[in-house]
Amino acid sequence: MYTNISAPPDLSQQLYSHAKDVSLLKKELDSALLKIARTEFEVLMKLSLVAEYKDTDTSVHIHRIGYMAELLCLLMKQPPEFCFLMRLAAPMHDVGKLGIPDHILQKPGKYDDAERNIMNQHPAIGAKILDISNHTLFQLAAKIALSHHEKYDGSGYPYGLAGDNIPFVGRSVAIVDFYDALTMDRCYRKAFSDEEGLEMLKAQEGTHFDPDMIEVFIKHHQNH
Repeated sequence: MYTNISAPPDLSQQLYSHAKDVSLLKKELDSALLKIARTEFEVLMKLSLVAEYKDTDTSVHIHRIGYMAELLCLLMKQPPEFCFLMRLAAPMHDVGKLGIPDHILQKPGKYDDAERNIMNQHPAIGAKILDISNHTLFQLAAKIALSHHEKYDGSGYPYGLAGDNIPFVGRSVAIVDFYDALTMDRCYRKAFSDEEGLEMLKAQEGTHFDPDMIEVFIKHHQNH
């Protein structure tokens, strides 16, 4: 005997509804992750400001470092998106100074060997602070913090890297950090002029700094 069996529910409609739910959940998750990333960035920028105040009593330096790093990156023909990330990440380069005692950080004149050993720990401290997230920005900032005191001839720290073994981000931030620090007042000296700063950069081309980057930096500065 024939029995009327009702048709199964519309499977395609169920799948469509499920897909909508998953899409909405993904948007909410992406939004939440973006908020977390922004919060992390704001916190780290505040830490960078604290570190800078400890060292120079000014926040101007870290903002200039960001824009100068972005500009040098663009002049070196790097992708604009990457250069923008450099603007955001470079100001965090010295956040590791939070772990350095004030009597060392603010000492006028040269460090003794023990003080220098302590001071040389700040790149690794900074990288550890910044390595709180897998987000591209924070990983970039950690790489900058760890490598911006390496020198082109291998005499830098913490690892004694040389030449192109030093990450691009470390080589570029080393230049803009050095130049900007020279041309601003410090607790132990007055600012050098722009011309004196450029001469001091040029004097360390190929030893402290990447010669190709120095050439581009000086050429652009002189043309403007």
